[in-house]
Amino acid sequence: MPGIIDTIALIVSSIATSVGAANALYLGTSALLYGGLAFGAAALQSFLVEKPKVPKPDDGSYNLKQSVPSLAYVLGSAKKGGDYVFLEETGGKAYHIIVWAGHRIQGLVQHYLHDEKVTINGSGTVTSPAHFGTAVKILAHNGANAETAYSDVVTAFPTIWNNNCRGDGLASVYMRVSTVDQKKHLDVFPNQMPEHSAVGDGALLYDPRKDSTQGGSGSHRYTNPNTWEFSRNLALMRLWHLCHPVGGKMVYSAMYLPDWINAANVCDQNVTNRTGGTEKRYHGGFWFRASNDPIEVGRIMDEAAEMVVYERADGTIGVHAGEYVAPDVRLTADSVFSIRVDKNKRRANTVLGVRGRYVNTAKDYVTEDAAIYGDPYAVVDDNTERTRTFDNAAIQSHNHCQRKQKLTFIRANARKVSIVADYTAEGIRNLPYRRFVRVHYPSRGLAEAVVEITSSVTIDLRNMRISFSGILVTPSLYAFNAATEEGEPGEAVEPLPPGGVPAPTNFAATVQTEVVTGGSTAAFILGTWDFVSDVLTYEMEYDRVSGSTGVQSVFSQAGAVQVRSAYLVDGEQYKVRLRAWGGGTSSAWTSYITLTATADPVAPGVVTGVGVTPAAGQATFQWTAPNSANYFACRIYINTVNDLGTATLAATEYGPPSAVDLRVVTSLTPGTYYAWLRAINPSGVAAAAVATGSFVVT
Repeated sequence: MPGIIDTIALIVSSIATSVGAANALYLGTSALLYGGLAFGAAALQSFLVEKPKVPKPDDGSYNLKQSVPSLAYVLGSAKKGGDYVFLEETGGKAYHIIVWAGHRIQGLVQHYLHDEKVTINGSGTVTSPAHFGTAVKILAHNGANAETAYSDVVTAFPTIWNNNCRGDGLASVYMRVSTVDQKKHLDVFPNQMPEHSAVGDGALLYDPRKDSTQGGSGSHRYTNPNTWEFSRNLALMRLWHLCHPVGGKMVYSAMYLPDWINAANVCDQNVTNRTGGTEKRYHGGFWFRASNDPIEVGRIMDEAAEMVVYERADGTIGVHAGEYVAPDVRLTADSVFSIRVDKNKRRANTVLGVRGRYVNTAKDYVTEDAAIYGDPYAVVDDNTERTRTFDNAAIQSHNHCQRKQKLTFIRANARKVSIVADYTAEGIRNLPYRRFVRVHYPSRGLAEAVVEITSSVTIDLRNMRISFSGILVTPSLYAFNAATEEGEPGEAVEPLPPGGVPAPTNFAATVQTEVVTGGSTAAFILGTWDFVSDVLTYEMEYDRVSGSTGVQSVFSQAGAVQVRSAYLVDGEQYKVRLRAWGGGTSSAWTSYITLTATADPVAPGVVTGVGVTPAAGQATFQWTAPNSANYFACRIYINTVNDLGTATLAATEYGPPSAVDLRVVTSLTPGTYYAWLRAINPSGVAAAAVATGSFVVT
């Protein structure tokens, strides 16, 4: 319709604004009205082509492997994985290079491997948890304009990765994982190859409050990003996004900075939470990708900080901060052509409670349910919309989430108004640049009522009319008493540290014997323990104390409560221990038990015909071996006093059963001696000692 130009509102609000309306109104872009709303080609295209959604905080818990990933941007603090740009193996070591963010960041503050917090030393080696040993090394770059290549990768892969592979402007992580012994693999890497993620402080932001050329105080300059600083202030994040190529693609000179200074100050105001502590009013953090719809990204920040971005009359971009501002525009019945008041009391639309979700930074940035605001279990009827869900990826505080839940509750149940007014009325032309307006229309129950504008403000210059819609609010809209209104969040499930395979209980080891080929006996170790589970197997390790044969192991059947060793070397001492295996990992070892291998526990008979013939510096002992098939040798003990307990083993003479035998013991000093002779079997089991009586060596 030529000659009819209806300009729509210059306010873009993420509050009670539909996706379609927000796309049309983004940054106050004017759309023409010809008997209705007509979108331009670009706006229509954004309707038809759905862009990727802004990722949820939990979506960053893994690293992405794809050919050409869209760059990730982190505002505030966030926990996320990254995008692989390098993964190769050589010499038993895997080399990972992961881009955490596609821009310079303040720094990474906590590394995780499969959601386990890890501690690294000055050289990057993971020192905790202890099960990683020294198998993992982690280094990081913050994404400076001129970075340096990771030297380990350059050394290991000089043909495909050189010093020019620096990753300028990319915040990255280098992780090297070394191979470990196969038996220890699942002990060191219980979740297989470590999956890296990290909590980091994201992009550096321009703060006009710190710019002495823009009415602030400090060295910040929007033309020099090197002067910027890290911040969790949501207004500063929104300002950055509007002026960044992945956001509004605007310039800082097009921003009305006094508005943004005020919004940043509001975001930095201290509020009291339920514990009596203080926190900032609108702080938070989240991450997104360059391919995400910038309108949706902007809406997340607008909603979290209660901001309304709008275009001012001079063409610059201003912002209404998340605070109540007393209206300076007042409409009366004389200046209103039509008014419609919706009391919004239909039971089907009544919201009894609001359920919110937020990111809990104190619990490793997991998304948790906040306390329900309101009473969703009030008795109304089954047609009532009992609850509404509020979810915002940028909110990282329970108090912040509760304040937003309260506002959602108020706005959902507030009375709604639609007004068409006279465009020539005093002061009304400022209406498109205001968030709150006062309406005095007593006949419709509006006595100095405050209306929050939630729609576009339409100006009809042909008929000189202005129209808008909104909700009735009070000056206490943003009031919040944390002690009585915040509530207590529910307990989130905290993952327990892996308990591992349970250690064996009541382990006992004994030496047993059995008859083998030829009628002889052999010794072995029998280990026993308490039953725990059918899925566990047990490994018994044994070794000679002398260490001459090396460590040997035997495994039980699954669910068994005993296992036996191979045959032992007769008469040797062994140390024995046990551990359990399950799911490829093992428990801790038990303490050692020391045993002596005894194949034949039966002592031979005693020696007979014992005698001794002393001489100068020596003595000759005679005896007759017992008629015992298991006789093996005779041991001779000598003492200077008549006490076998303190006697010294002077010699061992081997021989057959029933034989008459002798042995000369030399190097004896002159004096009186006592001696005892004991027969032993091959296992060293001794018969009773037979005394020779005293004798004198000259």
